[in-house]
Amino acid sequence: MTSPRLATLTEFTAQLPDIEKVNEVISGLDAVMNAFDIRFYVIVRHPAFSRDLIGQVLAGRWPDGWPERYLARNYVLVDPIVRYMGRSQVGFNWADAILAYHSDPDYSRMQRMMLDAFKHGLEGGYAFPIHGRGGLVGNMSVSGRAAELKRNELQAFDTLAKYAFWRLQELAGSDEVTPSYTDPHLTVREKQILAFLGDGLTSNEIASELELSRHTVDWHMGSLQEKLQAKNRHHTIAIAFRLGLIS
Repeated sequence: MTSPRLATLTEFTAQLPDIEKVNEVISGLDAVMNAFDIRFYVIVRHPAFSRDLIGQVLAGRWPDGWPERYLARNYVLVDPIVRYMGRSQVGFNWADAILAYHSDPDYSRMQRMMLDAFKHGLEGGYAFPIHGRGGLVGNMSVSGRAAELKRNELQAFDTLAKYAFWRLQELAGSDEVTPSYTDPHLTVREKQILAFLGDGLTSNEIASELELSRHTVDWHMGSLQEKLQAKNRHHTIAIAFRLGLIS
């Protein structure tokens, strides 16, 4: 038997294609979240290279001050949830994303970020990645003390995330969410170096693995940064994770 809260979710999802106003979509989303006792949620675009994350929010309610703190602390460079979205096609628990990177060189920074999020009221949650032709284009994240979803509810939320994202995009008059994204056309060598970067290797270690000079590795690094429009090595890795080029 379908629970009342799941019925609220599925009914709203079915109505989404016919809703003509953004505020009506947001009101429906708020009603769904309230039915599940979910305090916070956000639906956001994933621009390939932009840091204007706040400007990419399509709908939601997030703790006061958290978006600004997220940007000020450069959490986007280590966010395990964002990284995990590059490898997942369906919704997942935030805890799964953190566990997946327990051996990552940035794991301690990830833990600090999640502790900071917890202090802001984001005590746990789920993320629902949305993929387009060019890779990851957006997501819906939900959080709250009671954000414990059963398997069928998780699947229903995954469907809701996709329907709501694309409907909000359509109502905003945009057919494509990542106009700044173009295929970077990486060479085989650049892909190899990028994979090693994702594993935390230094330029000297990469040079040793590929039997290249440090100068050659740095030259390829410069090419990678230019193609991905990255400011530095950490930014290169963050963009690559967001685009699903490494996982």
